Amino acid sequence: MAEIGEHTYSEIMSQPSTWRDALQFFASRSAALEALWRGTPADEVIFTGCGSTYYLSQVGAVLFQQLTGVPAQAYPASELVFYPNYLADKTYLLVAVSRSGTTTETVAAARVFRERAKGGIVGIGCYSESDLMQMTDLALVVDSAREQSIAQTRSFSSMLVIAQLMAAFLGGQGDAQALAVLPDIGQRLLTEYHQMARQLGENTQLQRFFFLGSNTRYGMACEGMLKLKEMSLSYSEAFHTLEFRHGPMSMVNEQSLVIGLLGDTTYEHEAAVLSEMAARGAQVLAIGSHHPTDWANAVSFGKNVPEWGRPVLYLPVLQLLAFYRALANGQNPDRPTNLEAVVSLDNLR
Repeated sequence: MAEIGEHTYSEIMSQPSTWRDALQFFASRSAALEALWRGTPADEVIFTGCGSTYYLSQVGAVLFQQLTGVPAQAYPASELVFYPNYLADKTYLLVAVSRSGTTTETVAAARVFRERAKGGIVGIGCYSESDLMQMTDLALVVDSAREQSIAQTRSFSSMLVIAQLMAAFLGGQGDAQALAVLPDIGQRLLTEYHQMARQLGENTQLQRFFFLGSNTRYGMACEGMLKLKEMSLSYSEAFHTLEFRHGPMSMVNEQSLVIGLLGDTTYEHEAAVLSEMAARGAQVLAIGSHHPTDWANAVSFGKNVPEWGRPVLYLPVLQLLAFYRALANGQNPDRPTNLEAVVSLDNLR
């Protein structure tokens, strides 16, 4: 008989391997990506997805605009379907992100884009043969990242590696070789901080979880929030870091865990927020490239990859936290309550 959560656990722990596959695949397709980008110059880039892949799109859009200088936005796929007037009279690149490539809203958004907009479509996913990938001008697919679990872990992170590389490569900031050490760092995080994540996840005194991040890290905070909520049915919210002071911190008490995804240039300000929350009785988990010593729970992934390659490194500990919290709450992380692997809506087809 299968153990509860065995698929999710295996998929979390196998991420270094699928990240390596993502790096190799991107290297094989980078010339085709550049040809598409140069052949049809875009005035604006739109990233779209649903659920986790919408949060991935938020990260991708921020990173793409920073590294290329081309305006980029993220929309939930349903917004593009319901409000196609978002698409103005300009040339776009649509980056459609979907693990399965069959999510109804995302496929519909790509169809609306084809009908109403000028420009190309890049698909990021895990199923080469899917409906969405067949509609694209270029499919960037990590087939080895497919999952048996409903909640996305290695699929999300592997697709995120592709999105990070896409932004950096087209912005002339780096390529797959620049992230060659990424799998080794991921393995260290999964090993070195595993017990910390387990202890926090199993601590049933914690009843409120707040994920804080700025810039690309806000999308990562949202994904961390969603993983915990999906897997464990725990109360969790995500906020921009300094915005947390403007009202939401009223919810902080001794039963709270405040998780800060810290940046380099913003470290002092973001760390101050965590210190304030600790002074109000919350437990704190700090994750970043620094090696913070102010808190008992801190994760450091160092600075051996460029800053644009680091968003994915916030994930391993957050995924393990969600996994162990699910088990502590008597939930099966492989099969979260009320969820299916693919959302299919007949009335949008």
